[in-house]
Amino acid sequence: MVKMPFKTESKRLLEMMIHSIYSNREIFLRELISNASDAIDKLYYKALSDENLSFDQGNYYIKVKVDKQSRILAVLDTGIGMTRDELENNLGVIAESGSLAFKNANEAKAGHDIIGQFGVGFYSAFMVADTVTVVSRALGSDTAYKWASSGVDGYTIEPTDKDSVGTLITLKLKESTEDDNYDEFLDEYRLRSIIKKYSDFIRYPIKLDVTTRVPKEGSEGEYESVVEEQTVNSMVPIWRKNKNELTDEDYQNFYAEKHYGFDQPLQHIHISVDGAVRYNAILYIPEKTPFDYYTKEYEKGLELYSNGVLIMSKSPDLLPDYYSFVKGMVDSEDLSLNISREMLQQDRQLQLIAKNIRSKITSQLERMQKDERDKYESFYKAFGTQLKYGVYSDFGSNKDVLQDLLMFYSSTEKKLVTLNEYVARMPEEQKYIYYATGESVERIDKLPQTEMVADKGYEILYFTEDVDEFAIKMLMTYQDKEFRSISSGDLGLAPDEADEQTEQVAKDNEALLKEMKGILGGKVKDVRVSKRLKNYPVCLTADGEITIEMEKVLNSLPNSQNVQAEKVLEINVNHKVFEAVKSAFDHDSEKLSLYTHLLYNQALLIEGLPLQDPVDFTNDICKIMV
Repeated sequence: MVKMPFKTESKRLLEMMIHSIYSNREIFLRELISNASDAIDKLYYKALSDENLSFDQGNYYIKVKVDKQSRILAVLDTGIGMTRDELENNLGVIAESGSLAFKNANEAKAGHDIIGQFGVGFYSAFMVADTVTVVSRALGSDTAYKWASSGVDGYTIEPTDKDSVGTLITLKLKESTEDDNYDEFLDEYRLRSIIKKYSDFIRYPIKLDVTTRVPKEGSEGEYESVVEEQTVNSMVPIWRKNKNELTDEDYQNFYAEKHYGFDQPLQHIHISVDGAVRYNAILYIPEKTPFDYYTKEYEKGLELYSNGVLIMSKSPDLLPDYYSFVKGMVDSEDLSLNISREMLQQDRQLQLIAKNIRSKITSQLERMQKDERDKYESFYKAFGTQLKYGVYSDFGSNKDVLQDLLMFYSSTEKKLVTLNEYVARMPEEQKYIYYATGESVERIDKLPQTEMVADKGYEILYFTEDVDEFAIKMLMTYQDKEFRSISSGDLGLAPDEADEQTEQVAKDNEALLKEMKGILGGKVKDVRVSKRLKNYPVCLTADGEITIEMEKVLNSLPNSQNVQAEKVLEINVNHKVFEAVKSAFDHDSEKLSLYTHLLYNQALLIEGLPLQDPVDFTNDICKIMV
């Protein structure tokens, strides 16, 4: 028996296979099982064109066997087998894929979804094994052949005996070290886990010898080990079943089995596409936010399968960030995979699938918002923040997709409403969509700036999250209606008789207002007579694009640049306090300074802004008291 060397390029590729192509050792079992499935598929396809060959799927299977004492792991299939030439060509020349050649020769025939295409997956076995032996008997042959290799040094091929058609691959596992644990691949529970993870939906039974302990007959309290052959995989994936055959319970069970979450999903989306790109998908909209959802540790992505074989546990390219809460899987035979089948290559097929998935999720959320409002509000309380970030991020490029999904608390409806619902209720004379920002609904209810807009009978949207105002600034308009903060310097309201009186008071007290601005020494851009206040003595508003609430948010961030809104102190001339201020201006400049600082600090407290000098403020209060 002569040892034959691998070709030079194959030798280099084998070294790469062992050390770098695969990032996860457990992948080797997925590859061997996929190859076994291919071998049975080839027999099935041959039976389609050979009337003398019958194929009863119940007679075909894949078996995984373990001998812990000898450190042997074996994978057996009842497929088409390989001749001597095929063993030499398929295994002796790395990347000379028999599956790819078969697929190319039969690509005109429908249904030929052979898994293996690159011819390198078999060699992943050398990541965990010192020696690999392949015994195979081809269909129509009475002679079997044995291929054996210990790695890059080469391989041998010799005739041998095998009772039936098919292939047996035997791995002599490496010894474990401090850094590398190979014993795990001799543990039946670990093997079961790997098979369920990657190969659960291979169409043929994957059998595993499982050892169980049972009471020993005739001996009380004693047990004996019994080896049972169990089918590990589910075989028929739920996504390939007809939707009419499935119930909500089936989808919920699949959600639980795949450990997508511990909650009950609010909605599922079952997609079957047979067009330019063929794929199946089952997507879920969860009910609850994962504990790590808004952290850097959270990984978005869908499970990605190629013909029922798991390729990636998290494929991030299939979901936009704003839909990162969606769970589920995608299965396609049209994806372009890299050589190790561990990751995707960026290509048109992937982009088309991602675009379609995005559209399906959007449609489902819109339908849920319209027809199942309670469910949608539950979803929105869990993931609405993510939608708002989606509007704000990427310079607003996704705002048209997301704007109709947004909801905010309404001052008049006392519940969450959509922007469309708000605009539909707007009086004809109302020009703007008004909003107020604050830490909570209760806090916003007490803001003095809301008085004038509320008195006009206009609805106000309450923004209680940091991202809200930034998202709206990116949105700019909705149905040609501009957004306007109730703290804006200009509310855009039509002037009335009261406004004319206020303007006259402002003219009459121009010197007073100028003096107060000087006392505050640059803390405010201006001091003005207020047209918006009714019951409160004072408030702060802002000129320019940066609002007071945005100032708070930006300055709470790490490495903040001390962003400042252009604050305006507004005085209610119809409040008794204004009479006191006027009197001080006429008779007591020291008291005017005291009153001005008190009013400014009151306005800061109302806005939830920190006092620049709390001690001075308490001293000013004491001066008033004594």
